[in-house]
Amino acid sequence: MHHAWWVALVTFLVLIASAAFRSSTGVMIIPIEQEFGWSRAATSLAISVNLVLYGVTAPFATALMERFGIRRIAAGALALLALGTGLTTLMQASWQLVLLWGVLVGVGTGSTALVFGALVANRWFVKRRGLIVGIFGAAWATGQLVFLPIMASTIEHRGWRYAAAGVALLSACLIPLVWGVMRDRPSDIGVQPYGADDSESEVESNTVHSAWRTATSALATLRDASRTRAFWLLAGTFFICGWTTNGIISSHFVPAMHDHGVGATTAASLLVIVGVFDVVGTVGSGWLTDRMDPRILLVVYYGLRGVAMIALPIILGPQIQLPLIVVMVLFGLDWVATVPPTVTLCREIYGPDRGAVVFGWVFASHMVGAAVAAAVSGWIRVASGDYANAWWLAGGLAIAAAVACLAIPRGTTRLRAHAAA
Repeated sequence: MHHAWWVALVTFLVLIASAAFRSSTGVMIIPIEQEFGWSRAATSLAISVNLVLYGVTAPFATALMERFGIRRIAAGALALLALGTGLTTLMQASWQLVLLWGVLVGVGTGSTALVFGALVANRWFVKRRGLIVGIFGAAWATGQLVFLPIMASTIEHRGWRYAAAGVALLSACLIPLVWGVMRDRPSDIGVQPYGADDSESEVESNTVHSAWRTATSALATLRDASRTRAFWLLAGTFFICGWTTNGIISSHFVPAMHDHGVGATTAASLLVIVGVFDVVGTVGSGWLTDRMDPRILLVVYYGLRGVAMIALPIILGPQIQLPLIVVMVLFGLDWVATVPPTVTLCREIYGPDRGAVVFGWVFASHMVGAAVAAAVSGWIRVASGDYANAWWLAGGLAIAAAVACLAIPRGTTRLRAHAAA
């Protein structure tokens, strides 16, 4: 079997570990607040710091992977994730939550985010690239599917510290696997990318070795890309993507269900539905991206998400009814389905390697949107007593994103060459 598939498997597992923490925030908020007597504002601050650093770390991590290698940066990120989640079990003050959960884990998960998967896919695959990006996106759903109910049950029966320790242990166990299997590029072991011929292999080698080598290059790429209309459309729509997923659903769905008298384990089981159908939706989106105009796919995905968001406050209640399950299925089908077409558009417009760095910045906007949504949704909850206006705001933004996707251009944009100092 081509070594690209082994690299893809390890990448999938790393993304799952990152997703394990990402899915834990919603179920940990209430028990942490109850134990320490902290306000929703204090815990939301840690979540917002985590989401911001998670997003802004991604493009710099991509540049560092170009300079120091994917394997070193991925192993270091897993170490940060293990350290941050492990030490959280010993914290006593809210500032420690911000430092450990916000800063250390934010940087660790940001370095193993979807831009990491996009870089691996671009380097190791020519054929099936869209499918691989879709599978990497599904790793997030799989992490949620596997860990969310386990963590909710663990928190309910053993306490949140055991759940945090489990994430730390998983991250630590993956470090030797990454070091043993992961390679920075196919040429390191004398093979071509999967599905490449000689000319494609040479292009891959030349572009990788002339790509941005330092964090400075990531800023230069942002400077040049920000002069193009396509970048702002991609970043703006992905900002809304983050708002409507990590920002409000991941951070506030379980607390919102708690407001209606639904327990954390039951609420987590509804998010498992999202996880199950996200696997289907994301892998299917990767397959469709190889065959259809990615802009049209994004219009459909954001449009469906907007409808589901607007419907959610109408159907939430103390009982789990069929309409709520249908809405959760819709959330699942397009949760990470936006990633393969967005990655493809970045690659088509900005090239295979600069496109990876551009996607890093687009992904940063995703997590900034998530951070803003986490804070704004919390403020709306405090001001109005419920989350209804937060859901409707998110739904309106998603529909606006669907319309904006129609204006994204296709074709290559040549960014000004930049040599790292």
